[in-house]
Amino acid sequence: MNYTTIKINKEKTSCVVALNRPDVHNAMNEQLMKELTNCFTELSKDEHVRVVILTGEGKSFCAGADLHWMKSMATYSKEENIKDSRLLLDLYETIYTCPKPVIGRINGHAFGGGLGLVAVCDITIGVPGKKFAFSEVKLGIIPSVISTYVVRRIGLAHMKRLFITGERFTAEHAKETGLLDYVVPEEKLDEVVQTYVDHLHSSGPNAIKEAKQLVSACEQMSRADFKEFTVKKIAELRVSTEGKEGISAFLEKRKPSWSE
Repeated sequence: MNYTTIKINKEKTSCVVALNRPDVHNAMNEQLMKELTNCFTELSKDEHVRVVILTGEGKSFCAGADLHWMKSMATYSKEENIKDSRLLLDLYETIYTCPKPVIGRINGHAFGGGLGLVAVCDITIGVPGKKFAFSEVKLGIIPSVISTYVVRRIGLAHMKRLFITGERFTAEHAKETGLLDYVVPEEKLDEVVQTYVDHLHSSGPNAIKEAKQLVSACEQMSRADFKEFTVKKIAELRVSTEGKEGISAFLEKRKPSWSE
């Protein structure tokens, strides 16, 4: 697939995916959603990529839905709107379930659906003073599709307040809610992102995938089923090729093969 709304830059075992509509603050339209979904689907299968960094070109991370796209949706039937909303859900779910760790390099402002992209990242790093808002209520709608992912990051209390007020808040407050993990000076953003890329490269690729799946299983299973799942999973991984290599490397005081 030829991409026109996103940029892909692969370096060794990392891949930077940048929203590339800076003239409209990286607002999302149907083309961007399809391209981003396809991109993460392909990256999920790429054995050479171990870390994905999601960011935006220009001054903004993502302004949410493109206004022209939203205007056209107002003329859609209910069935057409449902189909369109599923495109958005597929995008968020594809990123959220990506077996590779996804670092959100939140370089600028983010609104509405753009905050959905923040919420589906595994690690989120922003810069001071940038503005965020779940602004849908100001348009007479709600941040419906993204809510599944936002609540996992910020909880019900923060989500209810920010959803019903549509208020603008800073990156600093986003960190207080849990939407951002870190807020760092703009000139340090790439340095901190790289620190986490290095952390992830020192961890077993399969272990990272399994850790992400463990969290999902915790969300979905009953308490009894999850406890049984954890017992079987650790037994499985201890005798796996990667597990044996990691334990041997630790005992032999050397780096494991995946970090070389």
